Amino acid sequence: MSELTSKEMVKVVVDALQDKKGEDIRVIDISKVSVVADYFVIASGSNPNQVQALVDNVDEKMHKAGAIDPRVEGYRSASWILLDYNDVIVHVFSKDDRLFYDLERIWRDGVTVDVDSL
Repeated sequence: MSELTSKEMVKVVVDALQDKKGEDIRVIDISKVSVVADYFVIASGSNPNQVQALVDNVDEKMHKAGAIDPRVEGYRSASWILLDYNDVIVHVFSKDDRLFYDLERIWRDGVTVDVDSL
């Protein structure tokens, strides 16, 4: 089990996404509306290769920080990939798929966290 708190995990994830120029990064606190996780992080990449690069960077930085290995959904050539770290779920999309799935609408009952305040 990870020694990191969910908030510490979010900070590592956001830093990793910003490192590789992830776009439109959103953090949603879903702890009061879901038993699934505490935070949901959504970001976009410009194409499937950047989506994979973003996910690889998140996975590498989380591993170095001591996080558990995530459960992964999506495929290497996919335009979306989900990393599930238990308390923090990270979903990276291509821009078109992000618009199509519109997860921000699904989690609208959660509280959007200001990424810069982390």
